[in-house]
Amino acid sequence: MTFTVTAGGGLEISTPDGPVDIGSGVPGTQISGQLGAVTVSDERAALTATWTATVSGTDFTTGGGTGAETVPTTAVSYWSGPATATTGDGTFVPGQPDAASAEVLDRPYTAFSKTSGSGDNSATWDPTIVVDVPAQTVAGTYTGTISHSVA
Repeated sequence: MTFTVTAGGGLEISTPDGPVDIGSGVPGTQISGQLGAVTVSDERAALTATWTATVSGTDFTTGGGTGAETVPTTAVSYWSGPATATTGDGTFVPGQPDAASAEVLDRPYTAFSKTSGSGDNSATWDPTIVVDVPAQTVAGTYTGTISHSVA
């Protein structure tokens, strides 16, 4: 007798549909809010089912995107917080477990990872975005991108 176990799928990440509004504030203050559920689904049925989810961002702009109409990535921070849900076995590790660990989005960072275990698994977290609004920023609705990837 023999049997075959097949993989149900691949390694995917899903993020909230945008745009996500995290609130408002005046120049020189801080705006923060939840981005919404980010989920990694690993259906590779791998013996070593590890992965790393990465986050990066762009500048946020309004109007013509002049200096006063831009909030740079150096003013935007991200923290993943703990997992809100996991499936499968192994160790799931938040990139930034709490506000004190927040990372400035001026370069890519690890948002979450799975460092051990096998088989299918998933992890969901609800990251917090913190914007330190520069004092010279003009009024407007600012738009930018926060991207997640997984490998």
